[in-house]
Amino acid sequence: MNILVTGGAGFIGSNFILYFLKKHKEHTIINLDKLTYAGNLENLKSLKSSAYHFVKGDINNREIVEHIFREFNISHVINFAAESHVDRSILNPQIFLKTNILGTETLLSVAKSFWSNSKKNKFLQVSTDEVYGSLGKEGLFSEATPLSPHSPYSSSKASADLIVQAYHDTYGLPVNITRCSNNYGPYQFPEKLIPLMIHHALNHKKLPVYGDGRNVRDWLYVEDHCSAIETVLMNGTNGEVYNVGGNNEKENIEIVNIILKELNQITGDKKINKNLITYVKDRLGHDRRYAIDSSKIQKELGWKPKMTFSKGIVKTIKWYLKNQDWVNTVISGDYRNFYQKNYKK
Repeated sequence: MNILVTGGAGFIGSNFILYFLKKHKEHTIINLDKLTYAGNLENLKSLKSSAYHFVKGDINNREIVEHIFREFNISHVINFAAESHVDRSILNPQIFLKTNILGTETLLSVAKSFWSNSKKNKFLQVSTDEVYGSLGKEGLFSEATPLSPHSPYSSSKASADLIVQAYHDTYGLPVNITRCSNNYGPYQFPEKLIPLMIHHALNHKKLPVYGDGRNVRDWLYVEDHCSAIETVLMNGTNGEVYNVGGNNEKENIEIVNIILKELNQITGDKKINKNLITYVKDRLGHDRRYAIDSSKIQKELGWKPKMTFSKGIVKTIKWYLKNQDWVNTVISGDYRNFYQKNYKK
């Protein structure tokens, strides 16, 4: 397979590339990434493989996408590329619509024009459980749950999912859509909950918790997500949607307290304690609870998560402790200088 991975310098995309090429040396990955603030080629600096190629560019640039399809004879697409931070989407919705909706359609249109034998091809759209909206105290999101997004971010992802499905239903394009719960693990940009709390706690900064802190998310270790994407890429039934969850429902405040406890034990720093927690005004349109029913992918494709949250969160915390230079670089913006020096072409 010659796989175009979009957004491969981001959190989940870079983890997937590292995971996949370690297991599948016979396949080739072309990473197309615009390198926005959340895209970081240092995530992939350990990768030494002739089966990996990087192209800097925007998925909305049809000329670049067509060049990649032609140059590398692309057989599969995995679309990770997305603006993904809910708070940023509230402040500036338009960029989310452009990247997440129009960019996805550009990729679909180019794939449609190049793939004559669709049995050998696949377009995999990596989506989110946020497209389903909010749950009450009971119940789970299934693939049959109606889409009911509430933020500009989740609305843009739901729109992209519908366009992907439309290309399958209208043109026969071979597609799959995966909808995952909240990911955590190495290389996550420190604006997201877990790395943000780790960074603030280590620097004795206030830990901002929205509302009452009792919003619930289902947490999925990023490597488990990567294995699910691999499974769907290889064996997913054409046209199907697969939910991917970690079976780890936690309140946000519980996550914060776990991080404080583990950091206190690992570092011995007594200043890392609950006094750092500060409750702030709730996010606009903040969904109360997400929880995924991933029985379909488990029953039909044999996938299941391997990492327990208790082990995964300790592993994640230790990674961030070990990689403070990475954190400081991406926060400071010095990475832009790194790119200009090393990847000008």
